Parts: sequence; structure tokens; C-alpha cells
Amino acid sequence: MPRAYSLDLRERLFRARDAGLSAAEVERTLGVSQRTQRRWAQRVAAGGDLTPGRPPGRVRTIAAAEEDDLRAQVAAHPDATLAMHCAAWATAGKAAVSTATMSRTLARLKLPLKKRR
Repeated sequence: MPRAYSLDLRERLFRARDAGLSAAEVERTLGVSQRTQRRWAQRVAAGGDLTPGRPPGRVRTIAAAEEDDLRAQVAAHPDATLAMHCAAWATAGKAAVSTATMSRTLARLKLPLKKRR
């Protein structure tokens, strides 16, 4: 997923527009579409600020702070299946997760998993 434009770029855009550059010139120079420039201008005019918002989507069930615990669990039980990892995770007092969630997390962390029982 693409990242949000930085606050520095947003501020430079408004400085360029205040200096008299047209929206088309700002688009060519900074690479920010005219539609995005209008949305940011509307946000500022309504009393908002230029800071990027939170990205869409759900919060991860296995948080980044818990990734080290999961790495330790996989190191302790390298031959465990996804279901076994889910059960051990819940037994350790963490939030119960599905096998799909465990699979995505292990793939994101590039950790191996056993494919068969």
C-alpha cells in the first residue's frame, strides 16, 4: 500500500501555492495531483491540519510489540502446525487468532511453518 505524503511535502506545496505557483505548476514540480491539492486546501480551510491521517484497515491482532514473542514460540516449536501455534499463542495469554491470521503473520515475519500434520 502506498505511503501518505510527508508533512514536509504538504507544507512545501502550500508555500509554493502561496508564492503564486498555479496548481498545474505545483503538480509538475512536486508530483501531487490537483485533486489532492484541492482536498488539502479544503481541509485547511475547514480548520483542519495537514498531518497525514491513519491508514485504512484493521489493527493487527498480533501487534508489532508481540512479534518477538511469536519468534520465540516458533524457535521453541519449529515443527508445530498453524493450529498448534494458534493454540500455544492463546495458552500464552495472548489474543486468540485464526490459522489465517497466524499464517499471514508468519509469512510477514518470514518465519517457516510446518505444512502437514
